[in-house]
Amino acid sequence: MIIVLNNKSNLSKDEFLDYQEQLKDISSIHNLVLCPTLLNINLFNLNNFNLGAQNVSCYDDGQYTGEVSARDLYDSNVRYTIVGHSERRKYQKETNEEINKKIKKLIENDIKPILCIGETKEERDSNKVEEVIKTEILEATKNIAKEDVEKIIIAYEPIWSIGTGVIPTIEEIDNVNNMIKSILPRNIILYGGSANEKNVDILNESSTIAGFLLGGLSLKPEEFKIFIEKLKSVN
Repeated sequence: MIIVLNNKSNLSKDEFLDYQEQLKDISSIHNLVLCPTLLNINLFNLNNFNLGAQNVSCYDDGQYTGEVSARDLYDSNVRYTIVGHSERRKYQKETNEEINKKIKKLIENDIKPILCIGETKEERDSNKVEEVIKTEILEATKNIAKEDVEKIIIAYEPIWSIGTGVIPTIEEIDNVNNMIKSILPRNIILYGGSANEKNVDILNESSTIAGFLLGGLSLKPEEFKIFIEKLKSVN
């Protein structure tokens, strides 16, 4: 499994250094990835986690004020990067076309993209889940070679579940993940959206979840340790 911690826009410098102290003794057979804020990336010093980023520019180096290129991330030892998170789609108006460009830049620089996809409550209630998911996948992977598309990690995050404490049923998750597998049969699929130490036993009943993208739980090291402990029996 791959377990990705997304700190979002949290943790000052001192808070992050203390936070890492709380994470450094965590042992897991699973691949652990930490995605700090941009300013905390160069403070990363954990041996038990791989380093990830929360965003990347869709441009190379150049006259793009405020942007951070994939090459610069790679030079800072970033090996995974989240793209297309619902918060960026909502607040930064990020489009599938921009996400596609970002994925290409990441692949060019040997960084694994973690592509977030998911539907709103209104889209689910309108039976548009398949339409939304397929569109997000196909537009994000447009004109990318098959062998490179297979490098993309998919994070299914139903938007209505993020931060609400409510998770879909296992049947709902598996239905979406199986639909994703019909398009991307060889890609790893993570689940994100209110996953925590209290519901991980339920989520482990899914036959299609190959890891987790954790937001709120990423900021709670003690609860995260319980979460990891409950995953010990899961391959």
